[in-house]
Amino acid sequence: MTNKNVLTAMLMASMASLNLQLFAYDPQTQPANHTGADALSAEMKTYYDTELIEEAQAHLVHDQFGQKRPIPKGRGKTVEFRKFAPLAKATTPLTEGVTPEGKSLEVTDITAEVRQYGDFVTQTDMLELTAIDNTILEATTLLGQQAGATLDTITREHLHSGANVFYCPKIAEDGTETEVLSRSNLDKTSMLTVDVCKQVVAKLRAQNAPTIDGYYIAIIHPYVAYDLMSDKDWTEAHKYTTPETIYKGEIGKIAGVRFVETTEAKIYKGTGCPTGLAVFGSIFLGANAYGVTEIEGGGLETIIKQKGSGGTSDPLNQRSSVGWKATKTAELLVPQYLVRVESCSKRFSATAEAN
Repeated sequence: MTNKNVLTAMLMASMASLNLQLFAYDPQTQPANHTGADALSAEMKTYYDTELIEEAQAHLVHDQFGQKRPIPKGRGKTVEFRKFAPLAKATTPLTEGVTPEGKSLEVTDITAEVRQYGDFVTQTDMLELTAIDNTILEATTLLGQQAGATLDTITREHLHSGANVFYCPKIAEDGTETEVLSRSNLDKTSMLTVDVCKQVVAKLRAQNAPTIDGYYIAIIHPYVAYDLMSDKDWTEAHKYTTPETIYKGEIGKIAGVRFVETTEAKIYKGTGCPTGLAVFGSIFLGANAYGVTEIEGGGLETIIKQKGSGGTSDPLNQRSSVGWKATKTAELLVPQYLVRVESCSKRFSATAEAN
């Protein structure tokens, strides 16, 4: 068989494989004007929905520690979070036989407006016919990653909107510390250290911030993680323990904090920052500090349009598309349960870019 015949046989086999995998037709699940071998079965739609959601969830690092709320179906564009105020101490002794007045729960409703986000890619009939790989699955995977990064950024920006900020001090070569009161006054010596972590933990405890499974959580960038893990106090603590890795991106724990690493941790650069240096924003938080909407149950969906579904806008059945649409919001619930720690890095601040 010639090389040309071998290539032709491979191409035909690829086409057959694509038809079998992607375009199964079920007349009970397709719209009336969408028939033929290029229609998408309900089972395949479920498969792609699951694929996109799984890809998206892998990137939702900032979402995983918030209160989860379902998308409000049939209740407008607003999702409601509820915050209960702590009860005052009952220091007055009880009188025998006399029922005290008791207390009423003080509930604050915090509402947030949900918004929609989404994107899609278009595929041509020639791409589907000539591609050896399953292009719809590849597109779904890439879109899932995009969706996850997008939704995670939306949550991240809400978390960084709080006013509870701690700036890492400048540290001279002799160990002398100089307090920093603004982002612009940070320098390369203003790094996240174990001692800074202890100070932030003290601040959270002083605010009676509840822990998550006995620990506070810190979301940090890999560059910040490098500086922290280079601290001798971190090194000594981890000589004798094997860190648990339950959370996505978890790298270890110390000083009552479990650290989660992600490249989506906030990086500032430019206006308000030290000249030429990037500033890293790390989030330290306790339980119930913020709330987010869930991506399942209508929060995120895959939308696949097969060739021919466009009607007169695609008269020759040349185009198909794969996309995603999400309804999302996040909201700070108890701002004092969250501290943004800003730091620089001797090794990375000069080259890191804002995200």
